[in-house]
Amino acid sequence: MTGNIENNDNSQDEQHVGGTEPQGPRHKRSLTRRKVVVAGAGAAVAVGAGGALAAGAFAGESKPGKGAKGAKASASAGEVCYKLTSETTEGPYYIDADKLRQDITEDKEGIPFTLALKVIDSETCKPIANAAVDVWHCDALGLYSGYESSSTGGGGAPTDAPSGTPTGTPTDVPTGTPTGEPPAGGGGGGHEEPTDDKRYLRGTWKTDKQGRVTFKTIFPGWYRGRCVHIHTKVHVNGEWTDAGYEGGNTCHTGQFFFDEESVLASAAVAPYSTSTTERTTLTEDTIYDQSGVQGGLLQLKYNKKNIAKGVVGSITMGVEPDATHEGTDDAVQPGASASASASAS
Repeated sequence: MTGNIENNDNSQDEQHVGGTEPQGPRHKRSLTRRKVVVAGAGAAVAVGAGGALAAGAFAGESKPGKGAKGAKASASAGEVCYKLTSETTEGPYYIDADKLRQDITEDKEGIPFTLALKVIDSETCKPIANAAVDVWHCDALGLYSGYESSSTGGGGAPTDAPSGTPTGTPTDVPTGTPTGEPPAGGGGGGHEEPTDDKRYLRGTWKTDKQGRVTFKTIFPGWYRGRCVHIHTKVHVNGEWTDAGYEGGNTCHTGQFFFDEESVLASAAVAPYSTSTTERTTLTEDTIYDQSGVQGGLLQLKYNKKNIAKGVVGSITMGVEPDATHEGTDDAVQPGASASASASAS
């Protein structure tokens, strides 16, 4: 795509990707290089009604003050500004931001979900503008785009499953000791290369002058070994160009989590209700660190009597702009056992 890409975040004046000045690093350091490839004429999609819902998502937040004095004026502001948001594993299903857009839903069915994010410097409390924020998650039945053949999902038993009891003794039983590592499908292991060209429920967009960015998607489902979650990365100190986002460093790799009440409510709504996969609860999950907002727990707003109408989730991420957190080294992988988590931490 050529030309500027319109920012449809209705909480701020119109912004453009092309020609935006990059954030300069505060200290010299080697920068990792990454690039966003803009896909198709429909890459920039308006958040629409979801954006209007998200506009009030931060209404209850205390505005960060200037310096330590301003932060101490509010206990909630202090909590946000001086606690870094937890770093987690990238997981095996990350694709390097090849969809520059805010509406990542495509044609996936599910409960409408608006994700309202704010990115601030955890040391100065100031919002971080022009950061590139990636989000990606599974669909209502646990499948990841780009990895449909290797992500496990939970869509129920196949309708053409063979019936009856097998007879006879197999003659081709393998012998010897197996070698190599088990496959990473289902969430464990390191990064995997995509197996298909689908890219639903994935997207990247820029933060505005207040450090805010909004995505329109669906409420995620679940798969074996993990609670309901959304993955995220924050990239800074790079440059927005007509082609996308280039250079800079990944200052945060994390995940967002959902409280049990909301997940139980979603599980009663189709297509989530058709899943046959046993669900891992928030307290059982091996990635969520049980620290609430600091660990990525979203603040959720929805009609308690009818979650199917839609949900708004919001959170402020406190990050270190000069740090590098790729989420790929010495990190606990999704689907890992509790013992694996302990040994990796």
